[in-house]
Amino acid sequence: MAGDSSFFVIPGALDEARFSKSLRGLVAKLDDAKPAQGFELLDCHDQSLRASGKILIEAGGSLHLLKDGETISQRCRGKRKFIQNLPAGPVRDALADFPELRALMSVGAGRIVNRAFAILDDLQKTQVRGTVMTLSSDRGQVSLVAVQPLRGYDRAFNTVCEYLETAASGATGVEPLFKGLFPDLNVYKAKPEIRIGTQEPSIEVATDIIRTYISVARQNEAGVIADIDTEFLHDYRVSLRRVRSVISLFKGVFSPEQTADLKREFSDLMAPTGRVRDLDVYLLEKDDYFRLIPPQLHDGARAMFKQFEKERSQALGRLSRRFRSQAYDQQMTSLAELFADPANLQPGPNADRTAYEYACALIWKRYRKTCKLARSITPDTPDEDVHELRIDCKKLRYLMEFFAPLFDAKAFKTIIKPLKKLQDNLGLFNDFSVQQEALLGFVQQHSNTQGRADAQLALSVGGLIAVLDQRQKAERDRVIANFQLFDSPDIRHLFRSLFHHKGD
Repeated sequence: MAGDSSFFVIPGALDEARFSKSLRGLVAKLDDAKPAQGFELLDCHDQSLRASGKILIEAGGSLHLLKDGETISQRCRGKRKFIQNLPAGPVRDALADFPELRALMSVGAGRIVNRAFAILDDLQKTQVRGTVMTLSSDRGQVSLVAVQPLRGYDRAFNTVCEYLETAASGATGVEPLFKGLFPDLNVYKAKPEIRIGTQEPSIEVATDIIRTYISVARQNEAGVIADIDTEFLHDYRVSLRRVRSVISLFKGVFSPEQTADLKREFSDLMAPTGRVRDLDVYLLEKDDYFRLIPPQLHDGARAMFKQFEKERSQALGRLSRRFRSQAYDQQMTSLAELFADPANLQPGPNADRTAYEYACALIWKRYRKTCKLARSITPDTPDEDVHELRIDCKKLRYLMEFFAPLFDAKAFKTIIKPLKKLQDNLGLFNDFSVQQEALLGFVQQHSNTQGRADAQLALSVGGLIAVLDQRQKAERDRVIANFQLFDSPDIRHLFRSLFHHKGD
């Protein structure tokens, strides 16, 4: 039985003759097919709609969302747009939980034919209504059949659904559509699962992690070049940051010479992305900046953001040309080949240490160092020490995430949660600090030879810096408070029981 579901994904085209014969005294009346038109299947890069069982199709200037057994439509286009930027309507409302930093993009395209149908009794009275969307790609064809029950005709509705369930071979959800139309479309994962064995040599663990995240970085290059949304560059940078963390934190796994060479190479890869990311962050926070200062200071802020937009366009152009260059492609290809096999690498003294033993030693040492620094933080501690704590927490978090498969999942979740909270506070503290420095630098850069800046610009920036300074001070207090949660007796006991072994 169909239950509450009222749409089905059927391989190929709907067999009208068999459909009609299955209806036991009812008659299927299908309208003439509308002319075929192009369609695009929309989702974000990590396919959050697919993961939540939704299908979003753009065709003929409209969006059609299949969600929870119903079809919702709205006249508008969605490709390359953020959900919050769509015009008001039922599709935008239904996608309120879509990631706000992710833009809709085409994940597949083809041709679509729409037909409506009605199921009639012998008195020609309509008992069920429905639509058939037949979608074709260069790899296959599927039909999306939506069925609408009418009050008082449950038996007819169930009869229709029984046939459609059989035609769908019992498959449910949206995966049959992807398998039928785009079988080679893999789901992007910013943090793929990496299997680790307790006795696996540490050099193999390091190689697996680095190889995986080089691949993740490369999957984001096209999105950066196309400037679909800012998360492509963010994910690219995080992936390479994880690679650098392995090289830095897995001490003694690679030879000292190769470790130094790899640190330098990945640092050089990251360097050209920094300014674009900084400008992305400023522009993403544009509305917040305007809310922080009174309206009479907005003119200066507008001039500043106009400059940011111009600089970002230029910086992104340079980065895109780099990503498209043969030299860059050869460099990334060579790195992927290097980490394809641990035998390609120069082992260090810890290369053969088993993963579990090595993980415990690394995490316990990093945890103790982090706690020692955190316990010294007071309202008067220099900002540099707070920044150092942020870096230590990040290193501890990376180590724990790298080796998570080796430990009890429930215990890990318990200790990661307060660490994440502390990291959030430290991240905001750092952001407020960096933004103040950047704003001061911006004013200096746009001052004349006598060091005088435009009055409106200087006033606006001064107002922003004052507010950011207050927020930074408040965040420092939260860092101290949330470290107490992370440093609770229960969390200390869990760290000791998981990672501290005699002789460490």
